[in-house]
Amino acid sequence: MLQLNSVSWLSSTTQNPMLWLPQSNSQSSQDSSAFSSISNSKTSNTKKKKKLSVKYQYYDHQQKSFTSSSRPSSSSAPPVGESPPKVFVGHSIYKGKAALTIEPRAPEFSPLESGAYKLVKEGFVLSQFAPASSARQYDWTRKQVFSLSVTEIGHLVSLGARDSCEFFHDPNKGRSEEGKVRKVLKVEPLPDGSGHFFNLSVQNKALNIDESIYIPVTRAEYTVLISAFNYILPYLLGWHAYANANSIKSADSSRENNVNPRYGGDYDWNR
Repeated sequence: MLQLNSVSWLSSTTQNPMLWLPQSNSQSSQDSSAFSSISNSKTSNTKKKKKLSVKYQYYDHQQKSFTSSSRPSSSSAPPVGESPPKVFVGHSIYKGKAALTIEPRAPEFSPLESGAYKLVKEGFVLSQFAPASSARQYDWTRKQVFSLSVTEIGHLVSLGARDSCEFFHDPNKGRSEEGKVRKVLKVEPLPDGSGHFFNLSVQNKALNIDESIYIPVTRAEYTVLISAFNYILPYLLGWHAYANANSIKSADSSRENNVNPRYGGDYDWNR
């Protein structure tokens, strides 16, 4: 007789962070009886076969509820084919006159005929500035956005306590509407050296908008931003996808790629 222990299984992969729990109910005894009948049928040389399956539940963190599913008892992973849940993250800084929120945006890849994927657009960090409407209240309908590229993030990461930088964006650059929208983000040190001012100025001639939103960021808050930027940069470049796809490579395939002129040419370490 097969006994099912009430144990929990936690996925170790970030792609499917779900908690799977075996259901200990009357169905378990029915499945055990089914398994016993299979053994008896083999003894009597019958050709009938039955699969032993166990119903499981996983906790969906987005829906905040348990969802039932079934899978073979010999498997220790979630059902194949389920897409990983989307995850949204961000970090906000709230001050008296404005709020600042930063959110990462993933890079974009394009499939090739060979079945591989090629990076076509690097990721970026979206910064959103919202002016205060009252005490601890912010008007997000008047928010202004500024997309930080990987190079601009590099400038912010390398910024010293007394350093400043300035970024200029024209969303319509190279188009017929070039010059109608002008965005300037200035990052300057506070007078006492305790942090930096973030000042976003937006001029939109089409919508008759001329607004400037600034927010002071303390040294501790800036350190948090820099730590987040340092962590996310390789992902914005798409290098995590390359590392995952090439984490398992045989020595033969490596030698074959090195001698293939289309793979990358003559490297210094091959000489």
